[in-house]
Amino acid sequence: MHDDSTMPPPRDPPTGQMSSAAPGTLQRLMDESRLSPVFQPVVDLRTASIYGHEALIRGPHDGPLHMPAELLELAARASLQVEFELHCVDLALRRWASLGQAGRLFVNMSPDVLLRAADDGLPHSLRSLLSASRVSPHLVVIELTEQGSASDWPALRQAVKAVRSLGVLLALDDFGEAHSGLRRWAELRPDFVKIDKFFTRSISTAHENVEVVRAIQQIGSAMGTQLIAEGITQADDLRLLRDLDIHYGQGHFLGRPAEAPLSRIAQAVTLVLRDNDIAIMPNPGQAHAVLRGLPIVQAPGVEMKATNEDVSKIFQDRVDLHALAMVQEGRPVALINRQEFMNRYAQLYFREVHGRKPAASYAHQTPLTIELDADVQELMGVLMSEDQRYLRDGFIFTEGGNYVGLGTGDQLVRAVTETRIEAARYANPLTSLPGNIPINMHIERLLIGGADFAACYADLNNFKAFNDHYGYWRGDEMIRAAARLLGRHSDPKRDFVGHIGGDDFIVLFQSADWERRCARIVEEFGKQAFKFYSDADREAGGIEAEDRHGINRFFSICSLSIGAVRIHAGTMDCAEDVANEASLAKHEAKMSPSGFAIRTIAVLD
Repeated sequence: MHDDSTMPPPRDPPTGQMSSAAPGTLQRLMDESRLSPVFQPVVDLRTASIYGHEALIRGPHDGPLHMPAELLELAARASLQVEFELHCVDLALRRWASLGQAGRLFVNMSPDVLLRAADDGLPHSLRSLLSASRVSPHLVVIELTEQGSASDWPALRQAVKAVRSLGVLLALDDFGEAHSGLRRWAELRPDFVKIDKFFTRSISTAHENVEVVRAIQQIGSAMGTQLIAEGITQADDLRLLRDLDIHYGQGHFLGRPAEAPLSRIAQAVTLVLRDNDIAIMPNPGQAHAVLRGLPIVQAPGVEMKATNEDVSKIFQDRVDLHALAMVQEGRPVALINRQEFMNRYAQLYFREVHGRKPAASYAHQTPLTIELDADVQELMGVLMSEDQRYLRDGFIFTEGGNYVGLGTGDQLVRAVTETRIEAARYANPLTSLPGNIPINMHIERLLIGGADFAACYADLNNFKAFNDHYGYWRGDEMIRAAARLLGRHSDPKRDFVGHIGGDDFIVLFQSADWERRCARIVEEFGKQAFKFYSDADREAGGIEAEDRHGINRFFSICSLSIGAVRIHAGTMDCAEDVANEASLAKHEAKMSPSGFAIRTIAVLD
């Protein structure tokens, strides 16, 4: 009775209508044959064909019990869950048989119903339902749903074994939601796993979801399980899931639930599945939980009432501690620096006079506390702030505001530095465009996918002289302007814009009109570049500056050159070859009066 939640919600019933429905209502609906199945297609994304259909139940049209959620709620209140689900399976099988439809039929069962259906000694067993409908068991897939969660794992495993002996296959529904987890996957070894729509919907704009789906793929490969992506509602998501090599898909873009099973997929779906465009992977966001990989100094938190003698004893017992945190109800409120405290404690008569007094008097009352899940931008704010006490005192790790342990200043600096360096390999910190690693990954995906594309290398002319003359701040502004221009003239759904570094960019065009786009980019940058110069330099047409050899000479206004190389399927083997050819094209463009050149590659027979 699972349903794709992308279905527009039914009209809300009048207040109190559902709660007032008598428990006998559902039994009457079943007795009077007022429930009916509808079928939603499951599409093979590799062959652009219909693989099967999922049977979903519907109540009386336009009534408050039309959708399955309301029917399941009523079944639970009437204690008819098992009878209701088996009735729905029976309806789906009989209707499927009458239609003579090709392909597999997916039917929903909760764990409790599967236990019942697997027992041939009970009425309405799956064997008897299949026999009555004359549907071949080899065409049926049982989707194990989340209605109720089996606690008797041995019995559930035996039930799965029993229905499989009939030739029926097994699928796990909504993996990643509610109770669906790795244990169920590992215990039951399903033939299919449906990836919950939470991870697949809008996946083309969510880098984290891409990584989750890739992780699920690795598990599926290890388990020998086929994956079905649920909740596909738009072409961009479908293209990306196709390129991730997810074999099957389901969702309203592929086909809505209907009384008559879909015989062929829509042309719009076919165009996406059979086109040669490679999906643009979403960029990763800011690095989160940077600190979780750091070793935490496991130091005891001392209460605010602790005395100087108490603190001294801890420092003497733990020579590895650089500080101690003072806590109140589990939350850090102050920090005692070891060196400062011990210097005071070593003073003449300090122990005798102050030993039994509260140590809080010598603690810093505003310690630096950092959450374990802080992202790199928050940590950068700490490093760039005027308050640099963390270099001396270290900082306090917290989780949900509660004290966890201590960290040192050098840990913080190293963690941020390493994270920034690693992030720069994936996204350029100046423009936030993808860096060298995702550039190479996308080129490889284009080559493996057999796509035709244009690799266009963009580079600023006379930029070094401009940067030296006006300073890095204005130089950065010009680079960002170039990045915005490249992005504005690229199709975000088809073209990939990357920042190699400095004033070098690459655009991997799949747009058919890429030559026109390149020409516009060169032309518009030529106009924009003037605004970065002073009035006098604009009037002069450039600046006087030293060249790379220290010789003073005139440099004209910055311009943009784009060298392009057309890559056809099968002409190149790796990203390095593409990059080398694009670099050669860039040099040709710099020699061209137009600033644009297309390099021809000789294709060997």
